[in-house]
Order: sequence, then C-alpha cells, then structure tokens
Amino acid sequence: MKRVRIIVDGRVQGVGFRYFVANGAREHNINGYVQNLPDGKIEIDAEGECENIHHFLSQCRTGPHLSRIDTFMVSDIPAFGYSHFKIKQR
Repeated sequence: MKRVRIIVDGRVQGVGFRYFVANGAREHNINGYVQNLPDGKIEIDAEGECENIHHFLSQCRTGPHLSRIDTFMVSDIPAFGYSHFKIKQR
C-alpha cells in the first residue's frame, strides 16, 4: 500500500479538476480525498497499490482540458487506511 499527498497549482479550481481526480481514483481503485485549498491550489490525498498510484498520478498530471497545471508536487506519506475516495468541501 502506498499513500501520497499531491499539491497541484495553476488553473485548477473552477474547471472540474476535483471531479476529474475523483473519477480517476475510482478508475484506479484509489482511496482518499481531493479538496480545494484557500490559496487556489488543489490537495489530493491518495492511497492504493503502488502500480495503481503510478497510473493515477499520470492521469492527474494531465488534468481536465480546461485546466492548466503549473506545479505538481508529490510527497510520500504513511498509509492511513481510507475505505473510499471523496471530494471534500471547504
């Protein structure tokens, strides 16, 4: 099991980025959450099998067609044991 924290900066709010990420998480059997941050960035907390995380990260790096990703930072963090993936509201 692998868990990563991802911070995405650019034009990522108001373009369907959280829904794009949530769909990708379901597709790749990833648990955790995605949320908007007050500074205009997106935070993704994702947990799953290593290969699934790899494919999920590749998909997230592309973003939906209206987005623009300037920075995509990934940090490994200890596993948590999420049971599903959700879109968090602020």
